[in-house]
Amino acid sequence: MGQPRPARNQSAWWRSAVIYQVYVRSFSDGDGDGTGDLAGVRARLPYLAELGVDALWFNPWYRSPMADGGYDVADYRSIDPAFGTLAEAEKLIAEARELGIRTLVDIVPNHVSDQHPWFQAALAGGPERELFHFRPGRGENGELPPNDWPSQFAGSTEPVWTRLPDGDWYLHLFTPEQPDLNWDHPAVRQEHEEILRFWFDRGVAGVRIDSAALLAKDPELPDYVEGVDPNPYVDRDDLHDIYRSWRSVADAYDGVFVGEVWLPDTERFARYLRPDELHTAFNFSFLSCPWDAARLRTSIDDTLAEHAPVGAPATWVLCNHDVTRTVTRYGRTETGFEFTAKAFGTPTDLALGTRRARAAALLSLALPGSVYVYQGEELGLPEVELPLESIQDPMYLRSGGTDPGRDGCRVPLPWQAEAPHAGFGGDPWLPQPADWPAYAADRQAEDPDSMLRLYRTALGIRRAEPGFGDGPLTWLPAPEGVLAFARTDGLLCVVNLADGPVKLPEHSELLLGSGALDADGFLPPDTAVWLRA
Repeated sequence: MGQPRPARNQSAWWRSAVIYQVYVRSFSDGDGDGTGDLAGVRARLPYLAELGVDALWFNPWYRSPMADGGYDVADYRSIDPAFGTLAEAEKLIAEARELGIRTLVDIVPNHVSDQHPWFQAALAGGPERELFHFRPGRGENGELPPNDWPSQFAGSTEPVWTRLPDGDWYLHLFTPEQPDLNWDHPAVRQEHEEILRFWFDRGVAGVRIDSAALLAKDPELPDYVEGVDPNPYVDRDDLHDIYRSWRSVADAYDGVFVGEVWLPDTERFARYLRPDELHTAFNFSFLSCPWDAARLRTSIDDTLAEHAPVGAPATWVLCNHDVTRTVTRYGRTETGFEFTAKAFGTPTDLALGTRRARAAALLSLALPGSVYVYQGEELGLPEVELPLESIQDPMYLRSGGTDPGRDGCRVPLPWQAEAPHAGFGGDPWLPQPADWPAYAADRQAEDPDSMLRLYRTALGIRRAEPGFGDGPLTWLPAPEGVLAFARTDGLLCVVNLADGPVKLPEHSELLLGSGALDADGFLPPDTAVWLRA
């Protein structure tokens, strides 16, 4: 941390990019079978270009049995037939690039599907067992799991070991259909570097790394002891050698990495962002932060402080494919997010949540660094409480039915208000609620006060104003409950989280507001504005 670091390229596109997350299965159905696909995405590229995003991040689109929404990968070099073909993916990457939109793909290095050829060979007793974590059990007859590690699925009480008929157990931090790879084996490391090259060769601009802090395991696989370091399977020091090797691959293509790194220790988090490792990492403290001015300011300050020593840009995100949608979360009594706090039947004020989500959009887009927008957030979609028989997420199933799971934020998007299935395509794989047409993109495109129009306008201003994106932030004096800060070129952002209206600072121009000012020109509660000083 104290060694000299090479200067970063301040013009690098990813430092200020707005990246749109595409969960293919729920985005747009091009062939009418009820599952989103690459044909559907290709047809919607003009929409994404008009929205104004710089890049698309695709959740796993690889061949998969879909035991965990595609994060159980059977073949990293092919597209799942439900989504299309590799040739279609190549066309999508190229067509998006012609519109000025780059592509990021999702790599899942911690585990594979139990249908992956390696694991199938391992089950047959081949030498491929060395590529995974197979162990004899404990107890008199090996009837107990090799250790007591907890599942990575919140709320799950099921073990992370599954016993085979031959008596051995294998490790899976997630579902039994997702056996963990042994990253001490050189073949595992070589394979993933070749996978990176495979996708960079096809024109992707970057890679999102799933569960990036989980790959390396203590070879002894000891029991987990709360609060004792080092953790036997999270944030192991040998991870950094893996990512340094990956970085050399990415640098050969001018490629970019973003890591999914959930760590409470800011110093250890920053290690992943050293100049020879990952370019960026997701900022989960901001995503999970309640709608509270003091706590949001602390999250912003802490985020910028932890990135500063390594010169990496921060990332900002309000929601993703695992998290309760923003308008729903902000409309509840508890506005933060924790997996363990999710529950059925939580009361929600959607009007309040929508006002806050609009303000939060302007807040996040005004902060230094890059921003990720999950599909449907630009439409203001709420979380859907699905009928129990429709839920497919293993998080719900493995919790014994107490956790609602993540399917509520994965309901297929509404495109056309008057079309069957709100224009998504065929009968959707998850049911859309009756009011879904009210959120349709075509209806919102005609409404100057819609969430879609707010996002389009905000992204247009952000792209036109160099003062937004990466760069310094200066806090301004503000009343309690108000966030006010300056960017460069005289740009100001003010967000009112107080109970009453507040006077705006001196300014020459109102660039954009998440809602109207009151009759006296004051900023109402749960409203944000962009100003020019």
